[in-house]
Amino acid sequence: MTALHELTALEQWTLIRSGELTPGDLVEHYLARIERLNPRVGALTVVEGDRARDAAARLTETVSTAAPLFGLPLVDKELTARAGQRTTYGSRLFADNVPEASDELARHLDEAGAISLGASAAPEFGLPSYTESRVAPPARTPHALDRGAGGSSGGAAAAVAAGLVPFAPGSDGGGSIRIPAAACGIVGLKPSRGRVPAGSGLASLAGLVVAGPLARTVADAALLLDALVSASPWPFATRAAGPAAEGPFLAHAVRGEGRVQVGVLTESPWQLDYELTIAPEARHALDRAIRHLDAMGHGVDDIDLGPSDDWAGYPDAFRIVWMAAAAGIPAESDAELALLEPLTAWLVARGRELPVARLTAALSWLSGFERRLIARFSSVDVVMTPALALTPRPLGWYDAGDAERNFAQQVQYTPWTSMINVAGLPAITIPMGLSRESDGELSDRPGMPMGVQLIGRPGGEATLLAVAAQLERRLRLPSTPVLD
Repeated sequence: MTALHELTALEQWTLIRSGELTPGDLVEHYLARIERLNPRVGALTVVEGDRARDAAARLTETVSTAAPLFGLPLVDKELTARAGQRTTYGSRLFADNVPEASDELARHLDEAGAISLGASAAPEFGLPSYTESRVAPPARTPHALDRGAGGSSGGAAAAVAAGLVPFAPGSDGGGSIRIPAAACGIVGLKPSRGRVPAGSGLASLAGLVVAGPLARTVADAALLLDALVSASPWPFATRAAGPAAEGPFLAHAVRGEGRVQVGVLTESPWQLDYELTIAPEARHALDRAIRHLDAMGHGVDDIDLGPSDDWAGYPDAFRIVWMAAAAGIPAESDAELALLEPLTAWLVARGRELPVARLTAALSWLSGFERRLIARFSSVDVVMTPALALTPRPLGWYDAGDAERNFAQQVQYTPWTSMINVAGLPAITIPMGLSRESDGELSDRPGMPMGVQLIGRPGGEATLLAVAAQLERRLRLPSTPVLD
């Protein structure tokens, strides 16, 4: 008999709609699984069992059974405030913070009929690409418990991969959905800027941070994306998001139709300032995707970033914006600053030293880079890169004392994600298999997950979901949770 956590979110939703399963059944099943397995993976920092049970019991009183996520459990990312639920933002500075009001994203998920079981781990204020904060245990990839789950949506990715929830929302300002999805062997989708009303990116500095789904299957990611988009009380579309898809995104993920032109990119705008290496495991994942796309009839050719003058200023400009964003962290006194982790403290200090002229120049440069990158990618329908340059990193691998080295390590691990946030483009990471690491070859046997990133045109989520679904079907990788 198939266990509930082995069902996809779409299958669970179908059973709830038919009356064969109740929201309470799912809540109890996942709470029991969380109690047993969460200590091993560090995925959740807060578990709200009684609150979830009460929400399941009262669900038909609060939302319609036709709500897009009716009865499906998930967890809030630790960076999303929920009224009455401890929200630390991954920092000792907010270790005892219990907000009185919920963020818009949490409210929209409630309106969509989802049931929150608690909060998933995130690094301090979501700044690093790994989830090893000083306020909670590290989030681990369930495939290799001595390796990190990535970040900043590391807890959410670990929870989904371990079968503690069927799917989960995350946020992505430089790769924070796609990085942990790749490290945990699941699907992670960063939507176009402006696509998700409660996480559009339009209010964040340089428009970087957007909300999106993490899931075990492409269809489940599309199901959650549809809910994130439709939960708004008004039709939401902007020029930033591009044209709306024809029908729900789920339809494109289920049908998985069409042939596209794919450009394969291995250059990164970070490579002039940092030494980058593509590990054999990452190269094998990319080559595997190329072979399958070619066999399915897609056009596959190499693409590059164009003249280096077009992107040589990227590392300096992005670092300036990242530091400026950290400058607003509410730590003012020496005692408050002392609670910050070294990387965060460095970013805050450097951000507060920045002259306004340097910040405005950096924002202007990145705006020009956005236009140049979109123009460069316009010759193809989809751009494909390795998801990560290296295998999931061992816990403790990032330098805890030298912030400059720490930043360099993050760039070397994930050199292809942040530029997509700058350009506001949609992107999805999908698993290609598990690496044996002895020779870098991929297999379906136990090992560390490796994947690829697909980048779309502005508003091109439907195309990405269709192509990702084709790869998913062809690879036939198991979508069941890693732990049991």
